[in-house]
Amino acid sequence: MLYVATVHYRSPRWIKIQTEHLHKHLPVPHQIWTSLEHIDPSYGSHFDQVLDQHGSHAGKLNHLAMEISQVASQDDLLMFLDGDAFLVADPMPTIRVGLEKGALIAVRRAENFNEPQPHPCFCVTTVRAWNELPGDWTSGYTWQGPHGRRGGDVGGNLLRRLELTGTPWFELLRTNRVNLDPLYYAVYGGIVYHHGAGFRTGELSLVDRDGAPKALPRSRVPILGPLLRVLNRARWRAWERKTERHHVRQSERLYQSIQRGDSEWLAQLT
Repeated sequence: MLYVATVHYRSPRWIKIQTEHLHKHLPVPHQIWTSLEHIDPSYGSHFDQVLDQHGSHAGKLNHLAMEISQVASQDDLLMFLDGDAFLVADPMPTIRVGLEKGALIAVRRAENFNEPQPHPCFCVTTVRAWNELPGDWTSGYTWQGPHGRRGGDVGGNLLRRLELTGTPWFELLRTNRVNLDPLYYAVYGGIVYHHGAGFRTGELSLVDRDGAPKALPRSRVPILGPLLRVLNRARWRAWERKTERHHVRQSERLYQSIQRGDSEWLAQLT
């Protein structure tokens, strides 16, 4: 049995897409477990189990895994999947190869300043391996980020567990032939699609912010200092609004194509 743990929050827009693609591409017996905070309970009909959860995304995933562990066999598979992620091909051959080489197979978003940690947009392990680590999706552990600053993200503590126990894992990397965005709209390993920020309209990523307009150089004339600060803030806000609008338009165009059920959107990326 394969158990899917996924979280949907506030919006049901990805539920039908995700569950239909899971049933289409999973050739093994499976159950889909979820959390539907602030979503009409009627959408629970798309899932095998719906848990009443509140709190962080990582905390919900950890709780789903704990509840699944109470009913699953130790050798059953546990798949974590972001709410705006879904399968685009049969994942089982890749999963088998990955689990022969490590305790888990997971997306690593190398395109996001070479992030080192497993990402919960897609991860598969066994119930036994998750409990023995023990697995934990919360952030906390940090690493060297862009421009020498330390940073972290969801999955950081899982990475630390893997490092401390010397446990190998199999990285699933971005395989887009065409990138509409350097971070979002990603296909990983040819088997899973992650829309990115699917529940957060127009959100700017770290990759976006790295391309923000640079501040105008300081003037040696003291009276010009306040004026330059005003100009820099105005330039940054104008860029931010323009980038957010672009994200919203591009995201919605792609979503509408996915929702229609055609394959043009996937062909465009791969």
